[in-house]
Amino acid sequence: MAEYRTVLKRDELPEETGRTVEVDGKLIAIFRYQGKLYAIDDTCPHMGASLAEGYVENGIVTCPWHAWRFRLQDGAWVDNPRLKIGCYAVREVGDEIQLALHEPHSS
Repeated sequence: MAEYRTVLKRDELPEETGRTVEVDGKLIAIFRYQGKLYAIDDTCPHMGASLAEGYVENGIVTCPWHAWRFRLQDGAWVDNPRLKIGCYAVREVGDEIQLALHEPHSS
């Protein structure tokens, strides 16, 4: 069973936004998009930009530096879905947003 950790309070992640959190030295981007929570690696593998600062549309975040696009649902690179970044289980319990870093989310 996954071990969840509280990483944010509900009011720290408004609808249609992304936020970077650090867990065990790893940067994770957490998004609230269309009423659901998503968590993927924050660092774009191309040149290291923060994906939490990217633009989200149709469930896809676009890197703010060079427009690489990743699906929030599973971390797949849109232009070559065989390549993926980390994707993690995230949930809301009461007013806390919790992340399970060590057990990838399956979609």
